[in-house]
Amino acid sequence: MAAMKRTRAANRERSAVVLERLKEAYPDARCSLDYENPLELLIATILAAQCTDERVNIVTKDLFRTYQTAQDYAEAPRADLEEAVRTCGFFRQKAKSIQRTCVSLVERFNGKVPGTMDELLSLTGVGRKTANVLLGEYFTPEGVVVDTHCGRLARRLGFTRHDDPAKVERDLMAILPREDWRMFSHALVFHGRAVCKARKPECGGCVIEELCPYPTSAGGRKIRG
Repeated sequence: MAAMKRTRAANRERSAVVLERLKEAYPDARCSLDYENPLELLIATILAAQCTDERVNIVTKDLFRTYQTAQDYAEAPRADLEEAVRTCGFFRQKAKSIQRTCVSLVERFNGKVPGTMDELLSLTGVGRKTANVLLGEYFTPEGVVVDTHCGRLARRLGFTRHDDPAKVERDLMAILPREDWRMFSHALVFHGRAVCKARKPECGGCVIEELCPYPTSAGGRKIRG
């Protein structure tokens, strides 16, 4: 137990330095999806599953002009909605999730996106990651957004040993102050896309290289990508 507390304390100190370095490197780190209100962010986040933010932003330019309220999505012909989101992949399932979520918004929340974790998770098609995105951008954060980039970097940095996003989130919440949850996730995502890539991380040009155990994790030698 004492060793665990020492490790957590060390990770808390190291994560603070990591965040400061990444904030300097990516001062504009933010959610990469384009949106103007909570409903648009909710729809965009559902579409972003297994799809790039760039593609989602292309699709939502027309989508958000056509459908502007939860009622619009709820009443849309399913075939029309499927066609509108086709290029985001898994379009049938995503159209179904969007429509069922918006039906719930209309029936239970007067067409508005609710602002608590429990309420968001009660919506069909909304998981913890999507809920955390909404809460972090518009309401009170109740967790850390863990996508593939955030999870990968958290493991490489030694802040977690888990693959399960819920467990990664739990470990990050234990070492980060609540006010840093949102920015820490954004910073890791930006760094994961630019430098700490899945297959060929560019450790030699990394601003947090000396704070990270990953470069020496392969036989004690530096990994240069």
